[in-house]
Amino acid sequence: MIYLNHFGLREPPFGITPDTSFFFACASSQEGLNTLLVAVANGEGFIKITGEVGTGKTLLCRKLLGTLADNYVTAYIPNPNLEPRTLLFALCDELHVEVDADLDQHRLHKALNLALLKFAREGKRVVICLDETQAMPLETLETLRLLTNLETEKRKLAQVILCGQPELDHKLAHESVRQLRQRITFQHHLGTLTRAELAHYLAHRLNVAGHGGDTVFSRQAVGAIHRATGGVPRLVNILAHKAMMLAFGEGVRQVRARHARAAIADTPAAVSFPARHWAWLAMAGLLAGSGIGWLVLK
Repeated sequence: MIYLNHFGLREPPFGITPDTSFFFACASSQEGLNTLLVAVANGEGFIKITGEVGTGKTLLCRKLLGTLADNYVTAYIPNPNLEPRTLLFALCDELHVEVDADLDQHRLHKALNLALLKFAREGKRVVICLDETQAMPLETLETLRLLTNLETEKRKLAQVILCGQPELDHKLAHESVRQLRQRITFQHHLGTLTRAELAHYLAHRLNVAGHGGDTVFSRQAVGAIHRATGGVPRLVNILAHKAMMLAFGEGVRQVRARHARAAIADTPAAVSFPARHWAWLAMAGLLAGSGIGWLVLK
């Protein structure tokens, strides 16, 4: 990353790929993690996590899976927009259950059930996490419910975490999955960062990336970024990265409000400013003046 040395960093601080080393325990995220840990410890039912695009659902799931002890066996399905048989194959793959490619749905169910019983005998607990479940077909949701029917007198042999956008609630309201809906024992909705949390979030990610100097983002820059993003972490990361590039282009070590405004104008998902076109020209000019404009404009 072109500005790492300039800001005293060892790695990029504002990537948009979920990285659990950058997990920030704001109020909503910490509450969500606590909910997941309690639910998994109780060993029953389905768990639902919802949140708008970019609020950190995937990062929260990965943080949980990385936190669990060795007696847990986990499966993570990032794209569950699959027909039932394909989902069962994906679960077999994640849980290291060897099956023939020509097995029908009934036999796949049986193979997974036998594997769950084996894990239980070994004292292991199975947690299945499905991301983007608002896209899961209704018949696949029902297949998932049937898979979790297996249980001991104490607990289910597999717990399922459903992560998705708010549209997931509309899907779960469908009459055909009412039995699954009744099995959701814990749920949490991920919120966005407050302005105060945003300032700490920026500092936290910079510190994890190796920064140990003065405050990088001015109070005015933080305010501009919060207004434009509503505190959505993914959008914050995009704007913070661009604003730091602009500050680097000027040869300064603090991101000011003008850098944030130019970054906002260059980001369609952020709130538009009236001077959008002017700000884009300003951004291009700043980068070109530093000799790095071609990297962005190419």
